[in-house]
Amino acid sequence: MPDKLLVVGLGNPGRRYAETRHNVGFMAVDELVAREQGSFKAGRGDYLLCRLKLEGCEVLVQKPLTYMNLSGGAVQHALHYFKLTPAELLVVGDDIHLPFGRLRLRPKGSDGGHNGLSSVIASLGTEDFARLRIGVGNDFVNRTQADYVLSAFTEQERLDVVEVIRRAVEAIRCFVESGIAAAMNLYNE
Repeated sequence: MPDKLLVVGLGNPGRRYAETRHNVGFMAVDELVAREQGSFKAGRGDYLLCRLKLEGCEVLVQKPLTYMNLSGGAVQHALHYFKLTPAELLVVGDDIHLPFGRLRLRPKGSDGGHNGLSSVIASLGTEDFARLRIGVGNDFVNRTQADYVLSAFTEQERLDVVEVIRRAVEAIRCFVESGIAAAMNLYNE
């Protein structure tokens, strides 16, 4: 287990986006911080940061304050400032290619059409960092993809997302405590 890790929740800042599908990354890191009785403070760049200690590892939890499409600059700044490498990074975000509620961890990979991941990849110059994708489904037949991910959950999804976020937090903790392979074995569905 590394001494220090950066866990980044992707989302859009502001009340307008708080309960939208695109913000499940923020929701997951918010829940992680709440469970550990931590709090976010202004970082040294365009982000909020919380320092946690999990099983002897310092976990820096970040929420970029830029919009999703510009998240990479905040991630790059935090990695550089804290002298971390992409191998010490976990990015948490939504995925329309996964059914609602499904989790998928990967040690590296493409952006999968996700603008936040695309920004992180472009800023870091590598796809070699872990990511946790949280499925939000893709029921946007009568809407555009952007309208769908920026819309609020349905009434039933709002009830179900509590459990989804709980499992995502468990997956993050497993990643920190046991590594990506163990987390993939337990939480990939």
